[in-house]
Amino acid sequence: MSLPQVASREQWLLARKQLLAKEEDLTSRRDALNSDRRRLPMVRIEKDYLFEGARGQVGLAELFDGCRQLIVHHFMFDPSWDAGCPSCSAASDELSAGLLARLRARDTAFAAVSLAPFAKIKAYRKWNGWTFPWYSSFGSDFNYDFHVTLDEKVTPVVYDYQSKAEILMAETENDLVASEQPVEVPGISCFLGDGGDIFHTYSTYGRGIEQLSGAESFLELTALGNRCSARASESASRRIEDQPSQVG
Repeated sequence: MSLPQVASREQWLLARKQLLAKEEDLTSRRDALNSDRRRLPMVRIEKDYLFEGARGQVGLAELFDGCRQLIVHHFMFDPSWDAGCPSCSAASDELSAGLLARLRARDTAFAAVSLAPFAKIKAYRKWNGWTFPWYSSFGSDFNYDFHVTLDEKVTPVVYDYQSKAEILMAETENDLVASEQPVEVPGISCFLGDGGDIFHTYSTYGRGIEQLSGAESFLELTALGNRCSARASESASRRIEDQPSQVG
């Protein structure tokens, strides 16, 4: 792994000021992008999605838990798996009570949703020591409608707002959409409640979900950045090796 060039303080300061100008430009463009995101039109949710959680079977409205807005983390957990996705798990490790409290102070609830049956979710959450709300969408269309479970036998494959044909046109051997087996992908979706109706306002996939991780944002400020180090790989491996063989 290459390290930054060694320079004098004067040379560093010159380079830092050049970078600062780019950072300020990015900040301005990010502010404009956030404003554009808030101006996106919204779509009324017409289906009566059902989920299973700690309080039994609930509808989408119950996930709001009295708040005006809802953020859903589409946590990868296939019904056939014995444990959740390690990357989703690493992001969930950062969901502190303080962060969730700050969301609620902005009238915004947070919940994870996975396709796995709730019995597996409940056991895996307990094993990890997490307390955030986590629901199963098993038996509903929720994961398929929001394109985080890709299964052509259920619905046409769409990932990150591209059809299977569009994706394969750019990348002929994309295993994500070419697989004959169901594929789980991560994502974040946002919803707004208004006048008894629920609206879908935003969803993001792929690298768009990196904003869920505070650690990655911090790492991007460092010299080595957010590159996968041996220590990070060992940590992910330990999570896989240590997790129970059966959590259902």
